[in-house]
Amino acid sequence: MDTKRLLIVVILVVAAAVLAFVFFRSGEEENTKQGKAEFAGEKDRPSEHPLPRKTVTLFFLSEKDSLLHPEEREITEDPSLVHMAMQTIQELLKGPQNGLLSALPYETKLREIFVTKEGTAYVDFSGEIQDDHISGSSAEIYTIFTIVNSLTFNFESIKRVFILVEGSEKETLAGHVDLSRPLLPRFDLVIN
Repeated sequence: MDTKRLLIVVILVVAAAVLAFVFFRSGEEENTKQGKAEFAGEKDRPSEHPLPRKTVTLFFLSEKDSLLHPEEREITEDPSLVHMAMQTIQELLKGPQNGLLSALPYETKLREIFVTKEGTAYVDFSGEIQDDHISGSSAEIYTIFTIVNSLTFNFESIKRVFILVEGSEKETLAGHVDLSRPLLPRFDLVIN
């Protein structure tokens, strides 16, 4: 009987030690996580050395003619081509700032961009790019080539652009331009 009691006491002591260890150990991890969160917040503060900027050229429509007109913007320079391409398309989606017109439906959102080693950018947009698109072959051409031209003009390693909608391939946006293959730029649509 004494052996049984001793065994129970030993088991209880060991269990208490394990629970104490786990309890105090989890507290340390929480402190470490909080420290990391505070450190991450430091990153958001303006630094003495701002990140380098890159000027990109976007293409928008004009009421004066049927050509795409350039408009420059600044993005944050990044070692990742994909991150810079995403910033460029985000700027394109914001629309023009100098009296030009956007060829993209207002509610369109960028979902993702992938770039292959061969230079094909896969640009995935929300369904609004197709659902809210105005009809007409010219409107569709300008929508597509504001995207294609803005990426290929600014990034030498992007040679062609494949447009996706909600992660899927589409035959066209509005029934006129074949989207079943990657598209090369059309700088003949840009004003000289």
